[in-house]
Amino acid sequence: MFDVTDLEWDKKVVDPEEVISKIEPGMSIFLGTGVAEPRTLVKHLMTSTLPNLSDLEIIQLVSLGDAISFSSKTNNQKFRLKTFVSGWLASEAITTGSVDLIPSRFSMIPWLFESGVIRTDVAFVQITPPDRAGYASLGISVDVAKSAMEMASIVVGEINENVPRTMGNTFVHVSEFNYLVKSTEMPIYFPRWPIDDVIDKVAANVASAIPDGSCLSFFSGSLFEALAKHLSRKRDLGIHTYFFTDAVMDLVKCGAVTNRKKGYFNGKSLTSYAQGTPELLKWLHRNPLIEFQPINVVSDHKRISMNDNVISVMPARKVDLTGGIALQSGKGNVTSSPGQAQDIFIGTLHSKGGRTIFALPSRNLKGESNLLISVHQYPNQFINHESMDLIVTEYGIASMIGRTVRERAQALIDIAHPDDRADLIKQAKEANILYSDQIYQPGSGTMYPERLTSTQTFRDGLKIRFRAILPSDEEGMRKLFYRLSDQSVYYRYISAVKTMPHKRMQEYVNSDYHRFMSIVGTIEEGGIERLVAEGRYIRHQDRPLYADTAFVVDENYQGYGIASYLLNLLIKVAKEHGVEAFNADVLADNKPMLRVYGKCGYPIHSILEYGVYNLTINLTGASVKNTK
Repeated sequence: MFDVTDLEWDKKVVDPEEVISKIEPGMSIFLGTGVAEPRTLVKHLMTSTLPNLSDLEIIQLVSLGDAISFSSKTNNQKFRLKTFVSGWLASEAITTGSVDLIPSRFSMIPWLFESGVIRTDVAFVQITPPDRAGYASLGISVDVAKSAMEMASIVVGEINENVPRTMGNTFVHVSEFNYLVKSTEMPIYFPRWPIDDVIDKVAANVASAIPDGSCLSFFSGSLFEALAKHLSRKRDLGIHTYFFTDAVMDLVKCGAVTNRKKGYFNGKSLTSYAQGTPELLKWLHRNPLIEFQPINVVSDHKRISMNDNVISVMPARKVDLTGGIALQSGKGNVTSSPGQAQDIFIGTLHSKGGRTIFALPSRNLKGESNLLISVHQYPNQFINHESMDLIVTEYGIASMIGRTVRERAQALIDIAHPDDRADLIKQAKEANILYSDQIYQPGSGTMYPERLTSTQTFRDGLKIRFRAILPSDEEGMRKLFYRLSDQSVYYRYISAVKTMPHKRMQEYVNSDYHRFMSIVGTIEEGGIERLVAEGRYIRHQDRPLYADTAFVVDENYQGYGIASYLLNLLIKVAKEHGVEAFNADVLADNKPMLRVYGKCGYPIHSILEYGVYNLTINLTGASVKNTK
């Protein structure tokens, strides 16, 4: 219970029924949003039998509590609820026609109230007890409450002693209220969200795309509960978000969030709502680190873009192979709607270094694929193909930037559930999204060696991410090939290869990860992954304990030791798979590659024939004879 002081404002305190009696038929009533719903007033409004309560319009931005529960169960002419977010119970109520949805970008909502487009006759808001100067705080929701209060002819504050006194643009004076009532209800609390293994892996992949110093937008849900745990070791994160949750509180408390790098409200976490446990509300009480501002401030894309490196993480329900998104909907969803997503998306696009991430499990709870040919049959669609960035599942990260529809489809199939990939490729071929001759290695999805993924820092701070090759690396490998000089191509293929067409290249990148293993090295340039190195071994068909090896490194990155690192990785994997020896053909004048093999630490037998060294490297440590 937070501080209470009895002053002159006590004279404005009335019984809820007296407030209800002042309402006239046809009035429009604004209710505080979500967890700030004035529950005592709402229950009296919904259950009262007074004859004046007829043909009423109830307006609430996000409906989570009693108002939506009553509306979804009641089918009479007493009132009609309108909301801006199709979430929680609202989705079902909207579908059945008992609640109306107002599609709108969040940044426009205050103007809708202030201009009178949305009429407000009565405003019911939840507040803290006033202080000695007569000021109360709107507490855990400030969205458009002040705009609604200014337009209403009857303004009622419900005083809840369990609401925290939050900092920012939250303060209202008792003189702004016609009536006050004392709450008999607790605020709406939300328990911590459960985390399963799949959502934890999705969150881990999302966290890998979030660098130190990023400014984050958070929502509620299991994804963000898990994400906070994976971000706990990050440094100097910032928060600019609609919802402040227990997970964000954890990040502030552990020191990962400092807001030092923010350009807007530097040093403070900016939000419009709080939603979570009693512990969160207690922690927010008089906390100067958390700044509550109206929704038009938090959702304004210009203000969002004042922060560098904004990373907007949004949960998706379905993704199609072109990058179309269907956002979450239905019971339990209190995350992003298209109206919320649009403002964040635009602000992120204009942020220096900004990135958008849509994240989802590869399958739903019924075991059905969440990656589809099309999302046209799903609600809450967010279609912005031209600006899609990263899409994440538990199987990896697919980048959409600069990729053709065909390349996007292949990248998304690579992060689909392994058991769904063959069917997705079949459907994509039939829809002419993929080439009709697209190869798929059966079982390659389940065989993918994710454990090989790592990041290594080389000389001059060069960071290279290593991972096993994917079918979607076809274009990256093709570009690497055409960046190589004629000499590098000749060293690699020991012939004057001039072209690398689709047919040949897709055979090159479709590995079964057993007979044929390829590891690529990538860098990030402007948020885009660029492939700069590759090493591989291919087992001999007649002698599977032996494997041929080959390496290629972008000429701008040669001399850093990348090929040596790749060789050591391949040796480790090969030994785990029972390979006893590597073979390699190296031109006699290719001194750098000869040094790479020479430093591997294993016995080497070599024969020079026609200007080519035939090398055999014994991975068991014993001396060997050449196997050529």
